[in-house]
Amino acid sequence: MNLTERIAYIRGLAEGLKLDESKDEVKVINAIIDLLEDMAYDVVEIEDVVDEVCDQVDEIDEDLAEVEEELYGEDYEDDWYDDDDDDFDPFDDDEAYYEVTCPACGETTIVDEDALIEGELDCPMCGAEIEFDFSELDEDIEALEEADDEE
Repeated sequence: MNLTERIAYIRGLAEGLKLDESKDEVKVINAIIDLLEDMAYDVVEIEDVVDEVCDQVDEIDEDLAEVEEELYGEDYEDDWYDDDDDDFDPFDDDEAYYEVTCPACGETTIVDEDALIEGELDCPMCGAEIEFDFSELDEDIEALEEADDEE
């Protein structure tokens, strides 16, 4: 039994009780049943729209598959990603990557060493400028070098 059938059933039950329509309680019950009926019709309409959108997405997916086949050939496979590879790591090379948290929005992003060396970058989430200050690190390195020279 779908939503609209269930609401019709409830309406029939309420009418079968032969309640006094002039009482406030009956007015409230009837208003609730009317609201449920409106909501049921809205839900059915939304389900229809979702079904239509899903069909369109499926068509787009099929069209994209055809374009990929035309562009890359029949034997095209993603070289950089394998569904069967549980150890997949897009950063699996010799370059170092770092997590950076934007002070403006608090979002974390991953950057490579070159971005750190440049000293600043724009947050990909909010666009705020993120600056990297290595002056304290430089002082620590100099102190370590001096300590090594004294030995």
